[in-house]
Amino acid sequence: MRDVEWTGCTTLLARYGLELIRVDDGETIPGSFWGETEAGIIGHAVYARDDTPVHSLLHEAGHLIVLPPERRGDVHTDATDSIDEENAVCVLQSLLADRVPGYGRDRLFADMDAWGYTFRLGSARAYVEQDAEDAWAWLQHRGLIGPDRRLA
Repeated sequence: MRDVEWTGCTTLLARYGLELIRVDDGETIPGSFWGETEAGIIGHAVYARDDTPVHSLLHEAGHLIVLPPERRGDVHTDATDSIDEENAVCVLQSLLADRVPGYGRDRLFADMDAWGYTFRLGSARAYVEQDAEDAWAWLQHRGLIGPDRRLA
């Protein structure tokens, strides 16, 4: 997060009714499933520090974005056990990445691969661009993207 503008991320998340809460360096990130530097989610809030990877922020925010606002209040740390939702969130975060000034999809895909996301075609980019038809359909069915595969 130290490489991007916090205000840009705050504005992006606010578009979806979410609040980005900045956690002080060295403090534990509330609602972090993975711990360490990874983003956390509780209700309508996404928590991050300067050392939080942007892909982590976008992924956790994506879990809240795909939920109807009335269900977000029930979320604390672990968003879902749905494979379909997880796949859709991976695609959604690639779209959100282009809305973060100074970040973008290319960096997101490299960061996802470096972090250890695994896909059967071998990379995050290959998954999103060649193997995610079900996830694209899932997002479109919920009105999060249009038929042009752009954010609604």
